[in-house]
Amino acid sequence: MSGIIAQNSSRHTGLVKAASAAGTWNLIETQTASSDSTLDFTSGIDSTYAEYVFKWINIHPATDGAFFQINFRDGSSAYDATKTSTAFEAYHLESGDTALGYKGANDVAQGTGVQRISAQLGNDNDQDACGYLHLFNPSSTTFIKPYKSRTIHNAQEDYAEDHYIAGYCNVTAAIDGVQFSMSSGNIDAGTISLYGIS
Repeated sequence: MSGIIAQNSSRHTGLVKAASAAGTWNLIETQTASSDSTLDFTSGIDSTYAEYVFKWINIHPATDGAFFQINFRDGSSAYDATKTSTAFEAYHLESGDTALGYKGANDVAQGTGVQRISAQLGNDNDQDACGYLHLFNPSSTTFIKPYKSRTIHNAQEDYAEDHYIAGYCNVTAAIDGVQFSMSSGNIDAGTISLYGIS
């Protein structure tokens, strides 16, 4: 049974060989920011996979205090899918102060505007954001489209922040595009990759 570790389906009853290539991360596209107002993923999000993952590495805002954000396209040319979500964060300041709690300013209640996926980012030369977003079954025309996100970053006031989002696109239309942007200014640098999970 070659590939038993790579293809293990992780059942609690022991190692079980899964179908070939199960659990594989299939790279669909990578975009590199260079002072871009948005990074748009407009192809490759379809019925091929039931789960898609976006991973961002070293995202750097041009503007200090900008929020990293996302929105979804549901068949039209606009990124305005209706969303409902919740948010929480943990942080640790360089001074030693810490906190963990609900982040009501970053959740959405049946809104079509952007979904913040970070707190306010710092734009010092050594500050960045890294994280991921899972989008489930975006091609469904029956069910909502759940998503979850986690972003780890240096915040505007020099502290480490771990930011979580969980929500869903409350539309029956398929989600066929995803757009990343900053609340102000450009995405100065960084990469975002889209994977399909088989």
